[in-house]
Amino acid sequence: MNGGKLAQAPLLFPCNPDKLYSCDGENLIHHLRVTIPQVTQQRKTKMIKTAFAAAAAAVAFAAPGAALAGPYVNVEANSGFTGSDYTGTTTDAHVGYAGSTGAVSYGIQAGPSFVVTDGGDSDTVLSGKVYGSVAATESLDVYGELSFAGGIDGADNGYGTKVGVTWSF
Repeated sequence: MNGGKLAQAPLLFPCNPDKLYSCDGENLIHHLRVTIPQVTQQRKTKMIKTAFAAAAAAVAFAAPGAALAGPYVNVEANSGFTGSDYTGTTTDAHVGYAGSTGAVSYGIQAGPSFVVTDGGDSDTVLSGKVYGSVAATESLDVYGELSFAGGIDGADNGYGTKVGVTWSF
């Protein structure tokens, strides 16, 4: 700074007929004065959240036939009820890998499950699953899943299976 005034920077771009910046470089100088320390932690967090939201939107609106393969993180909370009586919540924090080859898609995921019962007792166990599906026809998919969860307080491990079909029309 020179006596409270900025020195004139040389123009990096020709004059913009849409007036997005002035021909004297005033707006360009203004833009170049923004520095990293001026970005607050709150603003940085907001920018990161916006980037994640944009990435999620891009995946959600990708072409239906687009295949995405690779690692992922899945955080999921499952709550249980017996009638209207709340029994507890299990929150999974899994890391996994999904892929596809031709008409077959597959995946595997595992990680901790945080189990909290209605009484407030909590425990952490290992859980995970492997899954896959096959496009039997253009409108019919057959899928399956094998899951496991560690036992709480010395109980036996739990296992589950899921098999089904999805008909799209």
